[in-house]
Amino acid sequence: MSPIQSGPAGEQPASQSCAPPDLGDLIVSYLEELHIDYVFGVPGGAIEPFYNALARSARRGGIRPVVARHESGAAFMADGYARETGKLGVCCATTGPGATNLITGVASAFMDSVPLLVITAQTSLPQFGKRALQDSSCTAVDTVGMFRHCTRYNTLISHRGQLEGKLVAAIMAAHRGSGPAHISIPSDILREPRRIRNGADRPVAGDETLRQKFSLIDPTAVEKLRQALEKAKKMVIVIGGACGEAMDEILAFTENTGALLISGPEGKGWIDPWHPQYRGVYGFAGHESARQALFDEEVDLVLAVNTRLGEMLLCGGEEKRLLNDKLVHIDGVAEHFTRSPMARLHVCGQPRAVFESLNRSLRQVRRAAESTTSLKSGPTIAGIPPHLTIEDGSTWLAADGPLKPQRVMVELAVRFPENSRFLVDAGNSWAWATHYLHPKSAGRYRIAMGFGSMTWAIGAAIGTALGCPGNPVVCLTGDGSFLMSGQELSVAVTEKLPVIFVLLNDRALGMVKHGQRLGGGEAIAFELPPVDFCGIARAMGARACRIASLDDLNRLDVAEICAAPGPTLLEIHIDPEETPPMGARMKALSGKTPGVVPLWPKS
Repeated sequence: MSPIQSGPAGEQPASQSCAPPDLGDLIVSYLEELHIDYVFGVPGGAIEPFYNALARSARRGGIRPVVARHESGAAFMADGYARETGKLGVCCATTGPGATNLITGVASAFMDSVPLLVITAQTSLPQFGKRALQDSSCTAVDTVGMFRHCTRYNTLISHRGQLEGKLVAAIMAAHRGSGPAHISIPSDILREPRRIRNGADRPVAGDETLRQKFSLIDPTAVEKLRQALEKAKKMVIVIGGACGEAMDEILAFTENTGALLISGPEGKGWIDPWHPQYRGVYGFAGHESARQALFDEEVDLVLAVNTRLGEMLLCGGEEKRLLNDKLVHIDGVAEHFTRSPMARLHVCGQPRAVFESLNRSLRQVRRAAESTTSLKSGPTIAGIPPHLTIEDGSTWLAADGPLKPQRVMVELAVRFPENSRFLVDAGNSWAWATHYLHPKSAGRYRIAMGFGSMTWAIGAAIGTALGCPGNPVVCLTGDGSFLMSGQELSVAVTEKLPVIFVLLNDRALGMVKHGQRLGGGEAIAFELPPVDFCGIARAMGARACRIASLDDLNRLDVAEICAAPGPTLLEIHIDPEETPPMGARMKALSGKTPGVVPLWPKS
């Protein structure tokens, strides 16, 4: 095993600017009111007035910019920061390709309901439609039109008098709609001097007003749910990806009623996997224990909470076992009910408010928690909750032979401290982590499955680390994702962030490779060349280590890695022939029952 080594790193002195306050400072004053720490982006000519304002803020100890290497990485960083802190994530880009590069990251946040403020620049108003450099106005490459499809609020500022009102509307829309809001500002408007109102220099709206959310519920539907609960004998609760704010109330309800908990892949992170009433993930890379709990014939009520009931939950070809008249769908977004027209009841409202109401009526009636399924006993494996059933561990627990990705997932959960955050990138990492990675407490596991963007975890890990200083952040990614956006590692170097990038190296686009095998496709376009990822990391100034065996893994000093003043890359060479638990996904893609026998000889 190669020792962990660091490469060279340098810092450039910050430039000083004597530019007078302009409308960029008005935007910064609102971000300061919201106690935001960072703006993630890539600078450029048209957005420069906003960066001048950020420079002035940084000099007085306020908000400072974090410079990404690509604009999509900036949006992913803002996403990670928002998920970690509960604050608004802010990203920005210049006009033209700067704005279009942001779109993938913004679309990812839109699909996962993450609140972002997205600021892009335009060429000056007099240059609209005149083929100016990077013109992205409505008469050229219309970036505002593009953002319309992946934002909760989207607007062009066409006059200085619009800026403050539309900025307030965007911030409120991002918080209350739980998604990105976009404002596009011509550079000449950004450069206009800021005018002080009546000697006051404060935003018209304060932090509480800007961040306020409303806990609206339908009391008639809640009463019907209460009546259904009185008659229910056995109950299962399905946790979706947007349940974070309600989990304490949902857990209190669970413990009061004796219900079992399962989750979709996106909801897994909100539940302590060691909770005795949790039975694991249903759907993509799910657990048989979750399936048994849901399909128990004695279960007569299923509560699905804040879930879109999308493909990753319903990809096993057994959706009728969930989508039937046992289902009560609880959601704060009414449009999600179109996925469950056959349900017994739709309860529209914020889940926290719904479960607070239910818990008030249950305080006097407490039932002991009980299992509603008979689980098959199996070997006790450190790192695997005993109430979850996993795919046979006998093949991957052996110490000899190639390092198994299943073993890597289990070892990561065991070896890293309880305060570690785990962010999982799209690809085979999804399947391995969903099934085998079980952190020691709730709220430490993050995944972005709404849009399924490769490289999300690389950027989001950096934003997460900035939002939780002093806590280890583990980014699980693949060699394919790292070849796309691995340069963002240098941001972690610059910011001296203790991010541990765990790169699963199988020299392939693994999900493509195994998807072709399981689905009967041609073996094509999945191979990747041999790459010295440790050398790349060291060249960017990070520490790096190559791991090819369990002995290599055992020699790692995890405490020392977590305490290091900067990022570490762990390049882990895994057995490329291990088939990830993605059979349910293949059913959804092909309509066929997937096999596990390769369709061509192993390499």
